[in-house]
Amino acid sequence: MSSARTLPSIRPPVADKREAILRAATRVFARNGYFNSKVADIAAAAGVADGTVYLYFKSKEEILHSIFDRSVGDAVQEGRSQIETISDPREKLRRIAHLHLERLGADRDLAVVFQVELRSSTKFMEEFSAAGFAEYLSLIRSTFEEGQRAGVFRQELNAKVVAKILFGALDEMATNWVLSKRRYKLAPMADQVLDIFLNGVSSPK
Repeated sequence: MSSARTLPSIRPPVADKREAILRAATRVFARNGYFNSKVADIAAAAGVADGTVYLYFKSKEEILHSIFDRSVGDAVQEGRSQIETISDPREKLRRIAHLHLERLGADRDLAVVFQVELRSSTKFMEEFSAAGFAEYLSLIRSTFEEGQRAGVFRQELNAKVVAKILFGALDEMATNWVLSKRRYKLAPMADQVLDIFLNGVSSPK
C-alpha cells in the first residue's frame, strides 16, 4: 500500500475550525483514501493540532459522516430553494439534476469521497442509505408526484422507484466522471440524462 500523501496545511480562524477540518478531511480522504488516512493527516492539512480535531469529532468515521450529512443537507436545501419558483415539474427535475452534477463537478475531491470512498464498505452504505439519501430521494419523489397530480407524468408509475432510477442515472454519470481519464465537464451530462428520463429511447412514430 502506498504511503499517504502530505497535503499543505490551511490555518483557519478559530470560528471556522470545524469547517476547515471538514474541508481538509475531504481533501485527505479523496487523495489518500479513507482507510489509508489518519486523523493526524487531517489535522495537519487543516492546520490544527490532533487534539483539536477531537474537540469537534469523536472519530475519523464521524468526520466522514459529517461530510456526507453536510453536503446532502446543503444539496436538499439548495434544491428546494431553486425549484420553488419553477412551475413545470419537468423543469424542476431538470434543475435538481443539474444541481446534483454541478455540485460534484465543481469539487472533484468531494466527488471522489461521495462516489468512491463512501462505497468502500457495506456498513457505510447501509448507514448513509438510511440517512441523508432518504431526504434527497424524497425531494425527487415529491417533485415527480407533483407532476403526476398535474397530469404531466404517468399515474401508474411508482414515484419511489422513479426517484431511485433518476438518482441512479445521475450517480452513474458522476462515478464515470470521477474514474474517467478524460477531462470533461460533468454538469452538461444532466441534460442527456433528463432527455432519456423524460422522453425515453424510442423513436417517435
